[in-house]
Amino acid sequence: MIRRLCSGSGLGLGSRFGGVRLSKRFVFLILLSALVTVCFGAIFFLPDSVRLRRFFLLPAEPQRTDSAGSGVGLGPGAGAAAGSRHRQTEAHVGPARRWQKERPGKESASEEIGQEVTERERGLGGLENGAEVQEASKSRYPPLLEAGTEPADQDARSRREKVKEMMKFAWDNYRQYAWGTNELKPLSKSGHSSGLFGGLLGATIVDSLDTLYIMGLQEEFREAREWVETNLDFSVNGEVSVFEVTIRFVGGLLSAYYLTGDELFKVKAIELGEKLLPAFNTPTGIPWALINLRSGVGRNWGWASGGSSILAELGTLHLEFVHLSEVSGNPKFAEKVMKIRKVLNRLEKPHGLYPNYLSPVTGHWGQHHVSIGGLGDSFYEYLIKAWLMSDKTDEEAKTMYYEALQAIEANLVRKSSSGLTYIAEWRGGILDHKMGHLACFSGGMLAMGADDAPTDLSKHYMELAAEITITCHESYRRSATRLGPEAFRFDGGADAVATRMNDKYYILRPEVVETFMHMWRFTHDPKYREWGWETVQALEQHCRVEAGFSGIRDVYSSLPHHDDVQQSFFLAETLKYLYVLFSEDELLSPDHWVFNTEAHPLPVIQRNTQEQVITNDQ
Repeated sequence: MIRRLCSGSGLGLGSRFGGVRLSKRFVFLILLSALVTVCFGAIFFLPDSVRLRRFFLLPAEPQRTDSAGSGVGLGPGAGAAAGSRHRQTEAHVGPARRWQKERPGKESASEEIGQEVTERERGLGGLENGAEVQEASKSRYPPLLEAGTEPADQDARSRREKVKEMMKFAWDNYRQYAWGTNELKPLSKSGHSSGLFGGLLGATIVDSLDTLYIMGLQEEFREAREWVETNLDFSVNGEVSVFEVTIRFVGGLLSAYYLTGDELFKVKAIELGEKLLPAFNTPTGIPWALINLRSGVGRNWGWASGGSSILAELGTLHLEFVHLSEVSGNPKFAEKVMKIRKVLNRLEKPHGLYPNYLSPVTGHWGQHHVSIGGLGDSFYEYLIKAWLMSDKTDEEAKTMYYEALQAIEANLVRKSSSGLTYIAEWRGGILDHKMGHLACFSGGMLAMGADDAPTDLSKHYMELAAEITITCHESYRRSATRLGPEAFRFDGGADAVATRMNDKYYILRPEVVETFMHMWRFTHDPKYREWGWETVQALEQHCRVEAGFSGIRDVYSSLPHHDDVQQSFFLAETLKYLYVLFSEDELLSPDHWVFNTEAHPLPVIQRNTQEQVITNDQ
């Protein structure tokens, strides 16, 4: 508007300039100078000057069209179009421009961040044309598939289709009965809320984005994207779990962006990342467990050892926050999680072990409880995954991982009387001979890290991974439902079975099938696919109800009672891992992708082709 007024006025004055008397030319000259000064002053000095300058100096972004029609979600099963995952439908072109059109005169936080990110990308890329930058950035990301879409094995193909059908069934019932809420109550046929998310809504939708896309459920992905664009709101006045929101929402949005190239997901991820940053405003930089997204006020769980932060929570932010820096070009996200490492490295560790509680105020350990299951688990997972995601350049993460692994094996790994290998818990020097379902991810973790271990330990770690996987499978096999309990014991005559009622439940957890998937990919031993198929059949028989899937209260009862919750991670993790288990290795190849702890695939950051956002302090 200002530019148009200036241009029009200038032309009008100039066209009449020659027809006036000399005595009046100075008057016109003064008026013209004043008008030009006002116009250009407004352009360069008003608060909106950055966008106006860009409007003045940069060429307009060319309009893109989609020659492929409406093909969204070009995952396996989408045929030859699978290689065209970066094409955008009309619904995906220019989300920021469309928001401006729908809400004239009012800019949202998403729009402001979107514009800021676009400008930063242009500056970093050294390109003037925004479309060129977007296409160049998309070309950096690895393909969903390297080659082929169908498993060579007919049984694997049919089993993968069954898993896809389960996903569609779970999604369709959520869509019908709980749309927009966090999770589905499949018996009550209503929405389920959780204190983990405060007033934040749509956990199942965001958690399911990449699963829908990978499975080629195109219409379902489109409706999920539409909800994210129109309804995903972070300006809620409520406390959320920093950990859960990071792994589910930030991880889900980042993964959707990397898989599709759709800017909407990137802008939303960065907006949410900004909302989470106040959680790190502690004396040590160790984040609070809970943050109010509106006020930025943080605190820890009341039950956590003298106001401590939890190891698994503070240690399971690294992948997502490094990628937030990667997509935004702003190092502040990565700097926050790198500071956590500095605190951890400075502390003396009892027997080389990391206790589960750490004060964000003093930077000292709380009670000395060590677990590879709940409270500790994904901290160790993110060390080896940070090494892999960094294209094997993050030497600090590698060193921390293998040193921790040596301490775990020396102090926690034991064999039962029947020869089953398990990882016990450690309470101030006393072993508690139990292993949680959550700890069963460790078989896959050990396999992931075996190749890069010291030469004399690579084979040993693969053997240890196989032994842990057998133990976790036994916890399933020894129940009436062929589903594993929340925790199982190895004392008092127990051997991989739960002895307490409050350990006998199963809430659709993914950790065991996650390990089956990794072990299959590293060994191609067919038993891992067979064990995964056993789990599919058990889920169908005992957890599938009329309107979705439900957890069960007692895995040892052949007629189990359902808990009436379809967890969002069932769609994000359990079904995705099963689908990948029955797919070819080219789908989300581990050479190019790393799953976050919620099974959201994030690309390996190829430092030879991308600008390095952070460097480890030496």
